[in-house]
Amino acid sequence: MKNIDSLIETAAELKAEGLVEGQIAEELNISRETVTWLLTHGEKRSGIQGPKDVSVDWSSIGKSSIRLRHVSMALTDMIIECLDCNDAEVDVVVGIALSGVPIAGMVAEELGAELAVYTPTKQRWSQEKGVAEFKGIFSSNFSDVSDAECVIIDDVITSGRTLEEAVEELNDHGAVTNAIGVLLDKKGVDDIVGVPVSSLLQIIRVN
Repeated sequence: MKNIDSLIETAAELKAEGLVEGQIAEELNISRETVTWLLTHGEKRSGIQGPKDVSVDWSSIGKSSIRLRHVSMALTDMIIECLDCNDAEVDVVVGIALSGVPIAGMVAEELGAELAVYTPTKQRWSQEKGVAEFKGIFSSNFSDVSDAECVIIDDVITSGRTLEEAVEELNDHGAVTNAIGVLLDKKGVDDIVGVPVSSLLQIIRVN
């Protein structure tokens, strides 16, 4: 179980290894704002209140292909239920890099669909470089999403911005997003920009 001190240490180590804020956020399953706080105010213990966030460590699943397979099958079952309810289909499963890709690959196999990979903007910029020069991209090594019926897969929803971006990019390619599937939803949403969300777990804040 990670505590705040180990998160601060890990964030600093990842930064020293050359990862940008978005990549650190992906590794720790936290928001970019939380990463910034860990790298600045956190170490100083200045009394400045950190962002309300939850770090998710699902490495006990990720390190086992057997566990990952079972979790992916459970998520696939929920996605099928969602697609059936909306009389929708799927041609391509889009995995959000990095952590959503292995889950997406297994979901695509279960659904008999092709696999696409999307690297979001957050993994391609840092505060020092700025966001304007970077944009999310679909990998050319995987399926083309143009005009396809799609399902998006990611591991964790934190703010939802990455998935909003992915839906917009799919729209720009003439694709239709029929469902979003995630392991854990920290935001507690039923849909993102009108696309229904299926999550195995939700975190509901009570204060």
